[in-house]
Amino acid sequence: MSRKYKFRDQDQLYFISFAIVYWIDLFVRNIYKDILLESWSFCKEKKGMDIYGWCIMTSHVHMIIGSHQDRLENIMQQMKMHTSVKLKELIINNATESRKEWILELMQKAGKSNSNNNGFQLWQQDNHPIELTTLAIAHQKLDYIHNNPVEAGFVEAPEDYLYSSARDYYGRKGLIEIELLEPLLM
Repeated sequence: MSRKYKFRDQDQLYFISFAIVYWIDLFVRNIYKDILLESWSFCKEKKGMDIYGWCIMTSHVHMIIGSHQDRLENIMQQMKMHTSVKLKELIINNATESRKEWILELMQKAGKSNSNNNGFQLWQQDNHPIELTTLAIAHQKLDYIHNNPVEAGFVEAPEDYLYSSARDYYGRKGLIEIELLEPLLM
């Protein structure tokens, strides 16, 4: 029985979360977060990925995504493979990375214990997609995404966190173009 979550309806939006193996705090450095943003821009332009919300935390990512072109599972697989290779290269070649040996050792350990890999693993296997069947559920997940940095104590207000789509929802320019969720009518 597959333990993988599924993107069942390609016409729906999904809340996804994915994390670095062993919950390593890799994304404490902006150069690593920027690799994700570059990959997402590519996926938006070439694969048809639509991003409605996102937040990069120190060890994991939350997003609300959809697609008007490629299948979501293919987009996620390719994005995770690409960022894994790019981030590994960046870690190896980063002369200022004080945790280099430790990070690489843990990623090699994860890769060796997973038969799906060739001795190296950066991302945990699953994306945990949750289908967002109503606008109210989508907004609930969006609030959760945007409040993650507040709950972690990084910022006082969601829109103050640079690596999040909260800025876009508060009328400020974000780091990557997104699609805005329709407002809820009360």
